[in-house]
Amino acid sequence: MVTTPVTSITFEEYLTSDHGNDFHYELVNGKLELMNPPTIQHFLIVDFLDTALKAEIKRCNSTWLCFRESGVRTGRNKSRLTDLCVVTLEQARELLNASAVFESPPLLIVEVVSPESLKRDYRHKRSEYAALEVPEYWIVDPIESKISVLLLKDGFYEKIIFTANEQIGSRTFPELAITVDQVFTAGNLSQGS
Repeated sequence: MVTTPVTSITFEEYLTSDHGNDFHYELVNGKLELMNPPTIQHFLIVDFLDTALKAEIKRCNSTWLCFRESGVRTGRNKSRLTDLCVVTLEQARELLNASAVFESPPLLIVEVVSPESLKRDYRHKRSEYAALEVPEYWIVDPIESKISVLLLKDGFYEKIIFTANEQIGSRTFPELAITVDQVFTAGNLSQGS
């Protein structure tokens, strides 16, 4: 069967579209952008951070939830897929039986950089998440061995960079006790990770 490519779709069409494959797409200005499959390093880093954030949520007896690969609407016809996002129980309840694309800002978004996502994670998503008023955005960069924590202030992000054995400072999780080295060691399949 031959299909005519759609030149532009709406956010609502994006939520209900079936692409007939297991690939992941973001919606950018009404166009579907195919996301490259993640590397094993990417999966391991996301898994480590997901486990650490969920443990911290549990330790604090919080009702927050942490999700992998959920969507976030960032504009009229824009939706991004996050590596991790932390949301309130109320935000999750709103989407219980709907596509997991949040239209209100998550408390925290984490993106793990890959060579093909550098511009997207550092520039495009940064400006879109700031416009959406996401209070905290982490850019985890295994290429440069650094984690940038961006904190929203007056509509713009202020960036703090953490490297090596520095403990990651988070406004959302002020007592979180993990270092940059721990994050990247988890992504390297090193002994003891």
